[in-house]
Amino acid sequence: PRLDELASEGVQLLNFNVEPQCTPSRSALMTGRHPIRSGTTKVVWGLPYGLVGWEKTIAELAGDAGYATAMYGKWHLGDMKGRYPTDQGFDDWYGIANTTDESEYTSQMFYDQAVVSPPQIVRATKNGDPENVKIYNVENRRLIDEELTDRSIDFITKQVEDKKPFFLYLPYTLAHLPTLPNPKFEGKSGNGTWADVLMEIDYNTGRILDAIDDLNIRENTIVIWMSENGPEEAPSWFGTAGYWRGHYFTALEGSLRTPCLIRWPGKIQPGIQTNEIVHMTDILPTLSGPMGFDVPTDRIIDGVNQLPLFTGETTLSARDGFPVYNGDDMFAYKWRNFKVHYYEHESMFDKPKKHNFPRVHNLLRDPKELYGIDGGHETGAQNLTWVLPAVTKEVIKFGATLQEEPPILLGTPEPYTPKR
Repeated sequence: PRLDELASEGVQLLNFNVEPQCTPSRSALMTGRHPIRSGTTKVVWGLPYGLVGWEKTIAELAGDAGYATAMYGKWHLGDMKGRYPTDQGFDDWYGIANTTDESEYTSQMFYDQAVVSPPQIVRATKNGDPENVKIYNVENRRLIDEELTDRSIDFITKQVEDKKPFFLYLPYTLAHLPTLPNPKFEGKSGNGTWADVLMEIDYNTGRILDAIDDLNIRENTIVIWMSENGPEEAPSWFGTAGYWRGHYFTALEGSLRTPCLIRWPGKIQPGIQTNEIVHMTDILPTLSGPMGFDVPTDRIIDGVNQLPLFTGETTLSARDGFPVYNGDDMFAYKWRNFKVHYYEHESMFDKPKKHNFPRVHNLLRDPKELYGIDGGHETGAQNLTWVLPAVTKEVIKFGATLQEEPPILLGTPEPYTPKR
C-alpha cells in the first residue's frame, strides 16, 4: 500500500533500466558511467574489486555541494581500504561491504572460518576504517533492514534539526537472497516468505516517508525508490519480473527493466507514467541541477539529464538506448523499441553462446524476446533487418569512446591515474 501510494504521488518509470548484476548497477548509479569504464563489470568473490578512488561518486559531488551524506545498507563496490563508502564521499555508513548471501556462510555445511572469515555488519565514518559491529549471519540478516531504517530516520532528523541539506542512500538488503523477513513479518502475508518480505519492504519504506512528513520536509525532498536488478533465479529465493522474461545476470528485459518511482512535490506532477527509456546512469546528471552540484567534465559521463521528462516538460527521453554489458562483453544493445542480442544467454547458470547472426526483437510486439529475425513466426520481428545498421552505428560510436578513454580494468590497484 505505501509503494502504491508513492507511485501515485509522482512519476512511475515503466522502462527504467539497470545493469545485469549487482556491482555494475551500483557502480552506474554512483558514477553516472557504464561499468565497462570503471572496471566494475561483474560480481567477483575473493578478489580486489570495486570503484577506484579516482572515480567521482554522487556522494562526493553532493558532499562538495554542502550536503551531509549517509549510506545504510549493502555497498558491494569494494571491501578494501580506499573503496569503502566512507572513502567515496559518505560521511556515515552502517551495513555490509559485500553481498547479502554471505549471511548464509556461517550456517552452511563444513564452513571453515579459518579459511573464510565470518562476514560482518560494520560501522564507519568518513575516511575512517570500518569497525565490526556483529557477525552478519542469518539471524542478523533478518533484523538488519529494520536497523537501516532506524538509522536513516535518525540521520534525516539530525540534518533537519541542523538545517543542513542531506543525501541519503538506503540500499536495503532485501529482496536479495536469502529472502528471510524480520520475525515481525514472518507469516503475516499468508502468502509465503516472499510476500512477507514485500510487506516488510513496503512497511519500512512507509516509515521513511512518514518521517519526511513528520519533519515537514516533504515539499523539499526528492524521493527515488528503485530496484537495482531483476529477480533471482536461485531456487526458493526468486521473485518475478512480471510482464517480462528472464532473471538477473542476463541481458533479457526481466533482468534490466526494474521499478523506479520518483516523487518531488510541486515539481513532478502526481500520477505520471512513462514508457520512455531511462537508465541507471541518468540519476547522477538528473540530480545535479536540483542538488546544485557540477557533473564531472574530466571523464566520460554516460548518463543524461532526464529531469524534463520527469517534470513533464517533455514526453520524450533524452536517450535512444544503451549498451548492455554482462561482464566484459556486450551481450545486447537496447535501442528505441528494439533489442539486438549478440549472445544467447537464458540463465545465469548457462554458458553464453554467441549468435552467428544477431537477433533483433521488437519489444512492443515481442516483449518476452522469444522471436528474432530468424524466428519465422508471425510477430513482425522478422522484418526488422533495418534495425541492425542503425544499432551497429550506435555500437561503433560507443566503442570509439572506449578508445578515447581506455576502460579501468577489473582488479586495478590504487592509486589509479587514467591513461589518455
